Amino acid sequence: MSKILVTGGAGFIGSHLTEGLVNQGHEVVVLDDLSGGFVDNVVSGAHLVQGSIIDVELINNLFAKERFGYVYHLAAYAAEGLSHFIKRFNYTNNLIGSVNLINAAVNFGIKCFVFTSSIAVYGASPELPMTEKTVPHPEDPYGIAKLAVEQELGVCKQMFGLDHVIFRPHNVYGERQNIGDKYRNVVGIFMNQLLQGKPMTVFGDGTQTRAFSYIGDLVPIMVRSISEPGAYNQIFNIGADQPYSVNELAIEVARAMEVEPDIAHMPPRNEVLNAYSSHEKVLRVFGEQKLTSLEEGLGRMAAWVKQHGARQSKKFDDVEVMKNFPVAWLSS
Repeated sequence: MSKILVTGGAGFIGSHLTEGLVNQGHEVVVLDDLSGGFVDNVVSGAHLVQGSIIDVELINNLFAKERFGYVYHLAAYAAEGLSHFIKRFNYTNNLIGSVNLINAAVNFGIKCFVFTSSIAVYGASPELPMTEKTVPHPEDPYGIAKLAVEQELGVCKQMFGLDHVIFRPHNVYGERQNIGDKYRNVVGIFMNQLLQGKPMTVFGDGTQTRAFSYIGDLVPIMVRSISEPGAYNQIFNIGADQPYSVNELAIEVARAMEVEPDIAHMPPRNEVLNAYSSHEKVLRVFGEQKLTSLEEGLGRMAAWVKQHGARQSKKFDDVEVMKNFPVAWLSS
């Protein structure tokens, strides 16, 4: 068993990944600044270090002290639409912070660096479903930052021999998601609104399509990746196959929450209309797996959400560009 660093391990995906690694017998250290995560998410058996990936001194001291074998890097502010208006924040946290970790991984001899990227790197691709061979063309700063980190890992493999695995998940939902974040995670936003007796707000006409991925389907593959030689230095799309429109999703979320659907359409925002990916490559390397249906996954998340209650949405305080900022975000 190995000592592993998980950045963002107090967050949604990171906490589930940490749990999976701990259950496999690994010693896990979580690095999280708690800007989007919660102490309660950190599973028993993992050690939490509260701090930021932009703190170079903290990172270097942590790597020197712990002598990690592997790094899973999930810490990021993953709000695609908002990233247009917080460019400096986005690139500092999602790109420079990642470079800080990559530098430490090279300097301290990490065996493999597992990076959680995003299908945001593809942008509005004319090719659907998008495959790993689809040429990336990100359309927001978040996707640009993710692609830059992917490319940096490729360069570090050539220059320093640092092995990596890159996952591109999409529209992940499930238990422990921060439903109080109004800028990202549409399933959580819908459920939080319904708990408060509010209509589900949809940007535009709701015909945008996405495939919504249940967290429990992603984590086992990510956990296995460090012990799967065929995964090294590869990029994988990972998540659900079946796309749904946002209108269809809203109806399914209302059904899971056992209420009548109430949808309020807001002015459209600048976003990719259709985005879903192929998963043939991950199946070839990791084998077939049974995916959780949207109905079943939403049911599990709804049960958790009802137990924990609504969370108050917070405004992002450091918006850098106000031009074309969505009115819905100003008023909510």
